[in-house]
Amino acid sequence: MDIGAMSEDAARAKFKAIRWEASNGDPVCPACGGLKHWTLGSGHKWKCKACRTPFSVTVGTVFESHKLSFRKLLGIVAVFANGVLGVSACRLSREVKISYKSAFVLLHRIREVMGKDDEAAPLSGVVEIDGAIFGGSLPRLPNKKELWEEFKAKNKAAARKKRKLIVVLRERQSEDPNVPAKVRTFLLPKEGDAIEIAKRMVVPDTIIHADRSTQWEPLHLHFDTKRIDHSKSFSDGIACTNQAESFFQRMRCAERGVHLHISGAHMPRYAWELGWREQYRRTPNGDQVDMILGLISRNKPSSTFRGYWRKRSENDNGSLASIAS
Repeated sequence: MDIGAMSEDAARAKFKAIRWEASNGDPVCPACGGLKHWTLGSGHKWKCKACRTPFSVTVGTVFESHKLSFRKLLGIVAVFANGVLGVSACRLSREVKISYKSAFVLLHRIREVMGKDDEAAPLSGVVEIDGAIFGGSLPRLPNKKELWEEFKAKNKAAARKKRKLIVVLRERQSEDPNVPAKVRTFLLPKEGDAIEIAKRMVVPDTIIHADRSTQWEPLHLHFDTKRIDHSKSFSDGIACTNQAESFFQRMRCAERGVHLHISGAHMPRYAWELGWREQYRRTPNGDQVDMILGLISRNKPSSTFRGYWRKRSENDNGSLASIAS
């Protein structure tokens, strides 16, 4: 409602203040960082005096080349932030009155930058690690019950190939409640591939909690590792991975209740988004809007989703690799 009551100039000023916070909203050249510029046209575009590069407030950001009004762009971010389990493209297109294709691309661009939020920060203290399978559900069963077994046998192998493994590394909350515990997610072929990631991203003296899967055995060589046997209990007073399971529960609820189906090609982005939501679940929604706008302004446009729909029509399989190429 606050954004709906804004004027277009006020919405543009808010985006300027967040993007150019260090200069108090004064335009900064995205090419050379210069502060001196000429004002062009109606006053919403500038030209750098140092390198002669023309630019606007959205150049070099996720919103580059979009023709939507700033008030509508802020509305998109607000609707997106208010979705505890995410927001579908169909819902966003209805609520802010844009096309489904625009909503789909914008949402994935935002999810992509959420995965870059403080990605270099190491994990420390107590960290839980676990993996879970998503996707690969069977198509709708036939109406005749006698055909069910044949249908399942025919489609089970194809559904299994579409399943994707998501591994999560999640810190437990530290003594400082103002510092959110970090959540990092990865799309991997098998759980054991997360060992190298843990060695790179986790501080050496960290305590790691994992289940009894043989994939986690090498963790004992590098960390103080606690293991829990889930066939006996969820927590034995020494080890548990309930925080990692909490993230997986959020992701399964989003898959079932919001998106209904998550494509394997886009699975990492949904994991990044829901990991970010889990990490900042205690942060007020208004602050989340500003945080997302900050991520949008600090990150460059996505090459994957530039001309996305035109590229999909040119490729036979529409795979993420072919789109990116």
